[in-house]
Amino acid sequence: MRFVLALTAVAVTVMAAPARADTDEGARGADKGTLGVGIILGEPTGITAKLYLEDDQAIQAAVGSAFIGGGLQIHADYVFHPYILQTRPSFVLPVYVGPGLRLIDYTDGRDSSSFALGLRVVGGLLFDFKEVPLDAFIEVAGVFEYEFKDGAGAGIKLNAGAGVRYYF
Repeated sequence: MRFVLALTAVAVTVMAAPARADTDEGARGADKGTLGVGIILGEPTGITAKLYLEDDQAIQAAVGSAFIGGGLQIHADYVFHPYILQTRPSFVLPVYVGPGLRLIDYTDGRDSSSFALGLRVVGGLLFDFKEVPLDAFIEVAGVFEYEFKDGAGAGIKLNAGAGVRYYF
């Protein structure tokens, strides 16, 4: 049930943002859609989505299992693509950075669970294909979170993942 609620929250967040106009300028191909959905492997492992607001700005989100933390994680980031490392006829290789939020429901066994809210700072590398509506990415995020559990409090965590998205 928690997974369904988290997936619904990601879908609502992505769909509520305004769509961007495609242009021939910038990092993305003109025929590629603005909404990408795919998989992410790492921390978390699950479903990811990305919605471009401008050619160099997007909202990305993911929901999935946090294997290291043990539980269900959902996060959303507002990312900028400030630098393009490589441009070729078949792909563009931009760097992205941005702030975000993370919610996680830690599960420490059958009878023990807790909730944490955190601020994320994400950075990654995007392999954006021009010929096909796909991108592949690798990212790392630092998370400053507060766990709502007796004796837990604030802490710093690390998220890392890689994935692929299909755009339509």
